[in-house]
Amino acid sequence: MNRNRNQKSDSKPAGIRIELPDEAPLVLTHLVLDFTGTLSLDGTLLPGVAGALRRLSRYLTITVLTADTFGTAAASLGRVPVDVRLVKTGKDKKKFVRGLGGQSTVAIGNGRNDVDMLKTAALGIAVAGREGCAAELVCAADILVCDIRDALGLLSHPLRIKATLRR
Repeated sequence: MNRNRNQKSDSKPAGIRIELPDEAPLVLTHLVLDFTGTLSLDGTLLPGVAGALRRLSRYLTITVLTADTFGTAAASLGRVPVDVRLVKTGKDKKKFVRGLGGQSTVAIGNGRNDVDMLKTAALGIAVAGREGCAAELVCAADILVCDIRDALGLLSHPLRIKATLRR
């Protein structure tokens, strides 16, 4: 795993608590995302994503794990308070999430190399955006959305997650 950059401040984000009926609450402190196809389309950061990530960085420590297919991740996220890390495989992503403590992590991705990352996280969200979504990932996810902005909106409004995941 290759560390690209880190723009996070030293202060620890507050976290997000999600109450689920008849289950232990989820207390999320980390957000781990894929870049290519999840946060971007053809290597270009989608509109509105930077602002949503800035808002969420008050509550979550955010890391973007990417093979950086288009070579644009670091530049695209240069003014966003996230840590961008270059990885080679889905196993690298899984190892990173496990190292954070999967029980306090939400992971979001769209590709086959995100499957183990979503399975390791306390909450896994698959994005079936314009670049598609691996069918295997859909089966590994807790929640499926059609747009990354919807996934980030769930985290900004945790009652949406409660409504989606209640039994």
